[in-house]
Amino acid sequence: MAPSHAPAESLFLPVQDGVRYCLYHAPAGACRGALVYLHPFAEEMNKTRRMAALQARALAALGVGVLQIDLHGCGDSSGEFGDARWDGWKRDVDAARAWLQQRLGCPTGLWGLRLGALLALDYAAGARELPQRLLLWQPVTNGAAVMNQFLRLRIAADMVQEGAANGGTKALRAALEQGRSVEIAGYDLAPELAAAIDPLDASVLAPRGCRIDWFEVLPAAGRPLPPASSRIAAIWQAQRIDFGVHLVQGEAFWTTPEIAECPALLDATCQLYREAAHAG
Repeated sequence: MAPSHAPAESLFLPVQDGVRYCLYHAPAGACRGALVYLHPFAEEMNKTRRMAALQARALAALGVGVLQIDLHGCGDSSGEFGDARWDGWKRDVDAARAWLQQRLGCPTGLWGLRLGALLALDYAAGARELPQRLLLWQPVTNGAAVMNQFLRLRIAADMVQEGAANGGTKALRAALEQGRSVEIAGYDLAPELAAAIDPLDASVLAPRGCRIDWFEVLPAAGRPLPPASSRIAAIWQAQRIDFGVHLVQGEAFWTTPEIAECPALLDATCQLYREAAHAG
């Protein structure tokens, strides 16, 4: 359970094309850090709200201020999901960082989950001001892979309803390439958003100059990092990126049918900040 702390402050952050709904978790006592939380893609956002809230509260109790932002077209922010664009999401990150830095007067880092972690990496790779640190939970490392996974949800639904896959991912990708939006599990995927996510590759996005902590949730203790993730880690190591990989055991809470928790992930993340405070 997260330590008790003051309730989060809800606010609407004004941006160029509307407002973004945010939850601000003020640090208890002296500020020892600041993080902007970037949520996962589509339905994974809803699956992970509880874990994000638990961790944000726990970090705030340790003196780390956290701003959770619903990106454009997501959650309670303005716009529809079909209006969302990758560059617009990066502008949202800019606005959230500026707000949090002004509020707390200290450098801000990014905490991303799943596609939110890939967004954090892509943002940091081109940021005018490098994030103070990156905290990556179960990062998506390849944009094409996550797009294929998302498109398969439509294929599965078509098979149930019509008994056929109607051309599979190839047909859906063709529609996107022709400039047509595709409806998937209640979300309208714009071709511009898909085209921006598709080529993203974490192996070339890790920035130098800020610490990266990568947390991977595995179903059983003692299992190694999955092959795709191991490949990225090896590349980062060769590039002399300052990063650490932390393996924890737990459920894949971003995909479970019911809302699930991963206490080991919460504990390991808190321990990371306790160790940093002790070292400081």
